[in-house]
Amino acid sequence: MTTAVPATNSRQQGTRAAVAAILAISAAATLFLFWLIYVHPAAASSSQYAFLPALNAVLNGLSATALLIGYTFIKSRRIAAHRAAMMTAFGFSTLFLVSYIAHHALHGDVRYPIHAALREVYLPLLTSHIILAIVALPLVLVTFFFSLTGRIPQHRKVARWTFPLWLYVSITGVITYVMLRLAQG
Repeated sequence: MTTAVPATNSRQQGTRAAVAAILAISAAATLFLFWLIYVHPAAASSSQYAFLPALNAVLNGLSATALLIGYTFIKSRRIAAHRAAMMTAFGFSTLFLVSYIAHHALHGDVRYPIHAALREVYLPLLTSHIILAIVALPLVLVTFFFSLTGRIPQHRKVARWTFPLWLYVSITGVITYVMLRLAQG
């Protein structure tokens, strides 16, 4: 004899499974990026794709802009416009990730010059950027999951944390790029 599982219990199990999958995907993506940046040898030594870091900064800047626009839309209760802006931010962040992976696969890690000015500012900023990017990835995915599945109360709770982290990561991505370019001369 089987017993019926209440709909709310089934929905909670579905939510748990989705969040677990998001956490697993995020962990795998993070491990892949660390391997790519710190272990995998660069595939190209030429400057053929030297535009990729600038493209990454532009995509980060566009993501930050879309995030701020989405925030203003939700504050004025323009739900459809908010959703479009957040999808746009997600699209720019996704394109950034693809470009970032391509850059590091081709050129490896780019280091800040040891004796360059502002190194003591750059390194902590970069460290916070990396750590918060690792935290932001699953939060962004969970926030989108809650929104797209109509779990708006959960979406709001998580989005309160996701938004500032995602915005910080997008903005510091641009700042670290500019600092690195200036240090390299």
